[in-house]
Amino acid sequence: MKDLSGYLIVGGVAAVVTAIMTPIVALLARRFGFMATPDARRNHPEATPDIGGVAFYFALVVSVFVAWQMDRFDPLFKNNSELVGVLVAGLVVFVLGLVDDIHEVSAPMKVTGVVLAAVALIWFGVTMIYFRAPFVDVFVLSSDWIPLFTVLWLLGMTQAINLIDGLDGLAAGIVAIAAAAFFVYSRNLGVNGLLSEPNIGPLVAIITVGICVGFLPFNFNPAKIFMGDSGALLLGLLVAVSTSVVGGRANPDTTNISGQTYFFLAPLFIPILVLGVPILDVIFAIIRRTRSGVGFATADTGHLHHRLIKLGHGPRRAVVILWLWTALLSGFVLYPALSDGPTNLWPFLFVALALGGFTLFHDKVWSRNKDSNQVAN
Repeated sequence: MKDLSGYLIVGGVAAVVTAIMTPIVALLARRFGFMATPDARRNHPEATPDIGGVAFYFALVVSVFVAWQMDRFDPLFKNNSELVGVLVAGLVVFVLGLVDDIHEVSAPMKVTGVVLAAVALIWFGVTMIYFRAPFVDVFVLSSDWIPLFTVLWLLGMTQAINLIDGLDGLAAGIVAIAAAAFFVYSRNLGVNGLLSEPNIGPLVAIITVGICVGFLPFNFNPAKIFMGDSGALLLGLLVAVSTSVVGGRANPDTTNISGQTYFFLAPLFIPILVLGVPILDVIFAIIRRTRSGVGFATADTGHLHHRLIKLGHGPRRAVVILWLWTALLSGFVLYPALSDGPTNLWPFLFVALALGGFTLFHDKVWSRNKDSNQVAN
């Protein structure tokens, strides 16, 4: 599976199908009243279609079908039912999210639905094989542990994407950047013979990129449609699948090849770091809601994007800032993995300091300069 053009074709199909289907879905949502109405947490002045996940799932099915028709992807389909499992599990979370978009679903029911999707993944063999304990060892997961790791990973990824979906274009952009970074990393592992084949991870990652790229023109501020829980949960599942079948199946002997601890930890740390923004948001949400004594499913305005707006950034700039942090984290973890020579990470530190300064102090500096100009005039 070293043919880059094949992956790009399938990713392009995902983008085109999503771009075609999204306005159709928006039109149907308006006709049948599947709309998100403005409230304290939504800044939109009018009701907006919120079932964008319908276009996502349609694009996923079409993309997998196109890949099935391409000879270069035969190893992924011949005597292998994993992609069928992805479609089945994707259908479960998509329907769960769609019902929640139309008629609100309780938190226990959401968890039950995600667990059911994880069971589908396990049934079709879409699971980890290895688990890397940092600085300890690589463990081969037994049949008793595989279900637990699959459920926890899927719950974590779906909730991370669902929680970060709070501003126009935020979740779609972050997932597009993270999935693109992970596609580059996973394909590099495959090219260098460090990934068990056949592996569906790179294909699922590039399909995820295509879906997000096709959706972003309609979702960036001011959004014409929201992805809704149907889209957020589906993206979370696709991210969980691509990262688990790559990070959990990378050759345990990679340290012997590179001689560096980094490469031993990379399959575990790369998916975590490229998704650092939504994962941090989940961690802060757990801490915040635990201290407040409210349920984890209770909505609030304490997420990272809300905090950026409170710092004085507008919705568009807040989204771009979080995109940039995701891109920076992705570059930081990809550079050592892709570099053949000595790695110099100082440029990433300088960029991080500059971006951090812009994130925290832009509004104060801008206001001060504005006030100075007014006094001078």
